[in-house]
Amino acid sequence: MIDPDGYRPNVGIILMRDDGRLFWARRVHRDGWQFPQGGMNSDETPLEAMYRELGEETGLRPEQVEVLGSTPGWLRYRLPSRCVRPGEKPRCIGQKQVWFLLRLLCGEEALRLDATPKPEFDRFRWVDYWYPVEHVVAFKREVYARALGHMAPAARQVAGELAVPLPQFPLPGREPPRARRRA
Repeated sequence: MIDPDGYRPNVGIILMRDDGRLFWARRVHRDGWQFPQGGMNSDETPLEAMYRELGEETGLRPEQVEVLGSTPGWLRYRLPSRCVRPGEKPRCIGQKQVWFLLRLLCGEEALRLDATPKPEFDRFRWVDYWYPVEHVVAFKREVYARALGHMAPAARQVAGELAVPLPQFPLPGREPPRARRRA
């Protein structure tokens, strides 16, 4: 399913432990690390697609997570020209994503990267909140920064300000936060 502008509808999943660390996974047979994400079926809402992708990519069930927030609309990224398939109709030039922040309610032993016959990931680790912005493939960095920036207040309510500090870089579309003045 590709929209008229060439973007494939997709969901992204930021899975967080109570300590503010995020699930970061390596793509099977590749050196690329990312958050779980996946395309939406034409008959799915973003929330339904998110739960399906969560199960397929992590083995987690809806009752094992709590939805803390989602982006209010689509975040888009364009694929590099080398990734756009020539002659494809309709032509997919990128993805538009609704992002969800999930709190893990169970132990990490419930995570199953082999929940489907064709796993998406072969390894995972837990990383600091802002780590993915600087370590995801370059063409996804702005979307990751925007999604994490949007979710940071909800993440801070669970994990605290030390676990989810203000970013050390400007977030796209926002002015950098100003330092507080001391009286």
